Amino acid sequence: MEVLADLPEGTVVDGEVVAIDDSGRPNFNLLQNFRAEAARIQYYVFDLLCWKDRDLTRLPLIERRMLLNALLVVNDKRIRIADYVEAAPRDLPAAVREQGLEGIVGKQKDSHYQPGKRSGAWIKYRVNRGQEFVIGGYFPGPHGFDSLIVGYYDGDKLTYVARTRNGFVPASRRQVFSKLKHLVTAECPFVNLPETRRSRFGEELNAEKMKKAVWLRPEAVAQIEFLEWTEASRLRHSKFVALREDKNPRSVIKEEVG
Repeated sequence: MEVLADLPEGTVVDGEVVAIDDSGRPNFNLLQNFRAEAARIQYYVFDLLCWKDRDLTRLPLIERRMLLNALLVVNDKRIRIADYVEAAPRDLPAAVREQGLEGIVGKQKDSHYQPGKRSGAWIKYRVNRGQEFVIGGYFPGPHGFDSLIVGYYDGDKLTYVARTRNGFVPASRRQVFSKLKHLVTAECPFVNLPETRRSRFGEELNAEKMKKAVWLRPEAVAQIEFLEWTEASRLRHSKFVALREDKNPRSVIKEEVG
């Protein structure tokens, strides 16, 4: 990108392009949907790999960070040096949730940079949200189903929000399927299907894809974790946690995000 053109020749940094929302937080949807104005786009630098042809990847992370802060002079507001904190892992998730952030990346401060490798020296930890959703159908697959089709009640209308296929192992798929198979019905229970708005990644549940679905009477409830609500009121990165046999499906509504 042109904003990095002033770096000394032979310099390589590692970073990430983000879009900043009105609250000053990174917003994945703004970036993904190309809806961010140029002023909202920023590049956060979090590592210095090479400085004037000097390879720094074998230095410990903490030394690379010190060099990054000492050597990199930023004259463009679109470039930021990412902050870091040294803290015990158990102390961070609560702070991330409180600020409404997506998650954290943790790295060992004495680790070397290993390009293209997902080593044990660093982790990405997502702080997911979660609530109950009504199961209104599924797509068939191994051990009974491939993914669950879930939603919430808006008044007396069941509103579709996600297809969830993560969070299962073969045994749990069989167990969940045994609780659902007696609920099969011919009618789709969701008022907002088929979807007519095209998804960027072709993930919309349109009329053609609906032909492969098996619909259920909306009597079962699942606890679902997810990363965030999208602008189209869908769940991003949803994951099944458990069935909630103690919940009345009619009490399942969209929980407000604080």
